[in-house]
Amino acid sequence: MTAVNDRRQMAYIAAQAADARVNLELEAEGMTLNIGPQHPATHGTLRLVVQLDGEQVIHADPVMGYMHRGYEKLTEVRTYPQVTTLINRIDWLGSFANEVPFILAAEQLMGIEAPPRAQWIRTILFELARIANVTLFLGDMGVQLGAVSPVFYAFRDREYILNQIESATGGRFHPNFDRIGGIKDDLPAGWIAETKSALKEIRDFCDEMEDLIVGNEIYEARTRGIGIIPADVGLSYGLTGANIRASGVDWDVRRDNPVGLAYDQVDWKVWTHPDGDSFARYWVRLQETRESCHIVEQLLDGLPAGPIMTKVPRIIKVPEGEAYIETENPLGVMGYYIVSQGGLEPFRVKIRSASFSNISITPWLLKGTYVPDVITILASLYFILGDIDR
Repeated sequence: MTAVNDRRQMAYIAAQAADARVNLELEAEGMTLNIGPQHPATHGTLRLVVQLDGEQVIHADPVMGYMHRGYEKLTEVRTYPQVTTLINRIDWLGSFANEVPFILAAEQLMGIEAPPRAQWIRTILFELARIANVTLFLGDMGVQLGAVSPVFYAFRDREYILNQIESATGGRFHPNFDRIGGIKDDLPAGWIAETKSALKEIRDFCDEMEDLIVGNEIYEARTRGIGIIPADVGLSYGLTGANIRASGVDWDVRRDNPVGLAYDQVDWKVWTHPDGDSFARYWVRLQETRESCHIVEQLLDGLPAGPIMTKVPRIIKVPEGEAYIETENPLGVMGYYIVSQGGLEPFRVKIRSASFSNISITPWLLKGTYVPDVITILASLYFILGDIDR
């Protein structure tokens, strides 16, 4: 029996030594993990190739291009009025906002300006698009940490804004409403009062999110001090919008360069946060949603009378030249650089989309973080894949 026990003990020791050798090999080599590609029904199709040491990220490489649709080249075979149908679909959650900088660049080349009433309505719809876009983020951020209820509230209350966008433009997700020289139609009867009621629902929603998410100790533990972006690093990567304002940078194109829109006609505040972490990015967007409600209410109260279109040729030919216009879109700064050779279509178009620059910081930002925090950090950056791949 002693010999048998000795053999069993030796076999056990040998097995433990083998396990130790395997563990040592895994620790030395690390692990490569694919996060994605995800289905387009989520944020979009993005793949992250992550190298891990245990649960710590030592390198993260975003792999994009799964949704590339070639918008920049497609604009070269579309007339200027047809282009808005395409670019609606870049950031599909805030689609009207995509139209505005392109139309403003074309107007600049033609040397025309939309009437004041059209500019104010453009600004109203621009901010409603921002509310519809960011409202979904405010609810969806909770899902990334296991809180399911907030996203149902977000879908519920976003409908109030989508209803108003649809009743004014005829399009719920893709309005195709902006026109060179103005807008397609005036606002329908009763729309202003209905919009004010919708804004009250959004304010109540923001209060709910503050109670459910911002004040939740689990949420704070998972977001405060996580994914910190210093201001100088964020600027070097081209971050814009709430992502850079959450790092303390007081910069907003709506205030600093309000070309062709009515932001300089109302009183409002640019929100910043000094911490630069995942919590700060959420907090800034929450305050900006409330501020958007404040902007829209002032524009509705002061909406000027008058025409909604200036005089433009029946067949639009944009004179030869170049123009670049950028606006503060829901995801950050979006710009269009248009080159015209005097024809019916643009000769070249370059689109500066916010999400492409915002996602570029992920290799730097995710290095040294832990696997459970990767999804939270990505969600806090808030990108739409159509806005990356175009």
